[in-house]
Amino acid sequence: MTTLKNRITRLNRIDTFSPYFFLPFFLLLYFFVSLFDFHRFELFRVNTSIWPAVFLAVVSYYIGVYIVDKKGWMFPSFGLKSIRGYTIYFIWLLALIGAVAYFTMLTGGNASFTDESVRVDLDPKLNFLSQLLWFSGVLLLSLQVIRDKNLTKWKMVMYASMYGVLMIMFLLMGYRVPIVIMLFTALVIIHYVIKRIKLSWLLTTLFIVAVFFSLLGFLRAISEDTSNPFNNRNQPDVELTEEQAENLLTVEQLVNQTPRWVRGLNGQSVTGHIVLSKIMEYTKEEGYLGGELHAGIISTILPGEQTSPRMKVTEVVNSLSIEEGKYISRPNRTTTPTYIGQLFLDGGYILVVIGFMFFGVIISLLYNQVKKMGFRTYQSVAYAFVMSIFTVSLHTGLLDLLFYLMIGFVILTAAINNVKPNAVH
Repeated sequence: MTTLKNRITRLNRIDTFSPYFFLPFFLLLYFFVSLFDFHRFELFRVNTSIWPAVFLAVVSYYIGVYIVDKKGWMFPSFGLKSIRGYTIYFIWLLALIGAVAYFTMLTGGNASFTDESVRVDLDPKLNFLSQLLWFSGVLLLSLQVIRDKNLTKWKMVMYASMYGVLMIMFLLMGYRVPIVIMLFTALVIIHYVIKRIKLSWLLTTLFIVAVFFSLLGFLRAISEDTSNPFNNRNQPDVELTEEQAENLLTVEQLVNQTPRWVRGLNGQSVTGHIVLSKIMEYTKEEGYLGGELHAGIISTILPGEQTSPRMKVTEVVNSLSIEEGKYISRPNRTTTPTYIGQLFLDGGYILVVIGFMFFGVIISLLYNQVKKMGFRTYQSVAYAFVMSIFTVSLHTGLLDLLFYLMIGFVILTAAINNVKPNAVH
């Protein structure tokens, strides 16, 4: 018992959210949890090992972090010092635009957290603009917490309640990613501004959050309106040999021996593992997409019908499983490729190295600004937000134009406000 306590004490001394720890720890934990697949690897014939790509990603990330940390580099002000101090007004403007778009959608009846098909009915332009509400809300609330020098328990409850209302508002739109980003951002702000979060507490929190969103996904699955074409669960209409059909049925029976809600606890990470493996298998046979996936980030906003990057991932992974009588992802659904899969599909190991070095460099540049300016500054908000998006993107991939714009805005405003506390007003 004493030995265990000593180990927990040593673990709790780690700066949980430092660039050297949190993101690579989360990445390795994500894929470690995916190893408890309950026969799903066998069901989808996972034959290609993902671990060379995973370990290369971690090493590349550390190289980026280490170089920037040792050099002490930070983002320059980009020659925009003249607008320093006006950041808060830009954020409020974004909040206003987002609020108008959000409530316009809400009055149109587009709200449901139990049915993912609600996304199909959302107006693309209004949905895009409405995301500015949670983005600006996170920044404004975080700044208020940082600048409040008399942070009483009552005020913390009030801020937490406002944050909770904002999260529920976007849970109604059928998207979980903004909620997870808000949660991670809040944790980082709490860690650096209010009270240090020990690693043991973080692991407990991550477990609770993971269970909550897994059960939410389970609730969605069992409450889907199957009469809606978007929720069609039919498998490929292909002819299997008697042996193939029997093998498929046997494996499905093995999978179903584990209760569905138990499989749902780590279903997201198992799916991420399967998709990454299938992407690597696909590139062996068909080659890399050569930038097509990343080009789709921009092309989806162009006029006419466009294939989104995640829909392209669905096509890729299903192309390897249709003949076996199974869809990895339903054809009318998008597929999250993981950030490693996103990079690997377009450019293999070389792009994985470049992409994760990019993550490391950006995170370390922001962290250096935090160390210079102090934790009760806008720099902490910027670091928390970008770290959160990068962490969530390890599962979803960084394939949303809006997230690139958000990251750019936060980095730019953090750079031009690279001054002592209370400069953002």
